[in-house]
Amino acid sequence: MKDILNEITWLTSQASTEPTATDLPGVVIIKGEVPEHQLAAIYEPMIGFIIEGSKTVSIGDQVIYLKPPSYFVIPTEIPATGRVHQGPNGLPYLSVGLYLNQNSILDLLKDLPNDFQEGKVSNEFSACEATIDFLEAWLRMLRLLKTPKHIPALAPVYEREILYRVLLGPQGWRLTQFCRTNDKGSGIHQSIRWIRKNYSESMEIKRMAAKSHMGITTFHRQFKQITGLSPIQFQKQLRLLEARKLLVFSGYSVSHAAFKVGYESASQFNREYSKFFGASPARDTSSLRQMESQRLVD
Repeated sequence: MKDILNEITWLTSQASTEPTATDLPGVVIIKGEVPEHQLAAIYEPMIGFIIEGSKTVSIGDQVIYLKPPSYFVIPTEIPATGRVHQGPNGLPYLSVGLYLNQNSILDLLKDLPNDFQEGKVSNEFSACEATIDFLEAWLRMLRLLKTPKHIPALAPVYEREILYRVLLGPQGWRLTQFCRTNDKGSGIHQSIRWIRKNYSESMEIKRMAAKSHMGITTFHRQFKQITGLSPIQFQKQLRLLEARKLLVFSGYSVSHAAFKVGYESASQFNREYSKFFGASPARDTSSLRQMESQRLVD
């Protein structure tokens, strides 16, 4: 296992603290001291594989602790926060990600037996220990970076193997969940899309559940199983993430940003912002602006 990880580390050595796109479809790499504000974002559906260092991802009340080599599955667009820690002996944090492709997963599922089991369904997000088979599939995928002419023919093959290894793992059921959720006819999919587009507007759960052809209790349960958040929490965290952008990059005042994203009370906004980001809006904005200024100078 150590030799595999060493070679993967070598193959991904050119990455930076920004998600680094590769010639491999859907594969990104990130390395180094990733700032926390960059990790407070809308996470896209993906498999995240931690190679070196460690990471914590907070989704609602759940915290996923990831130590290498391990991976996690995000089945839909989810607001979350994170923190990375560098590896021992000065080695930088390093991870790769594979964005989920619905067609790839559906094609794989068609070739599996009807009684195939992808693991126990639960409401919990969790870290999954990387198996040798999982690591070897990733190594074959990343070796294509050195032979790009083979990418069109072989990358889909290795993507399929990575997906299969994840399906066999404890969070494999989230891949089938991703396919169901991202079906345009899915009530939860429609609700997530509506909230993302209309996060500043008031939200009627009863009407949303009715449009999804569910009772309120069932709607809440399925929404939280998929996102880790209640619909209200989902909306609130979207509002806070958007407000942070307005404060840092658009020069909004605290009260103006609060009202812009849908808050009716500036004091409530201050409380929820401080709880979510760990600092008041004014202090957080000042700190992030300083960091951005330093990054531009460097």
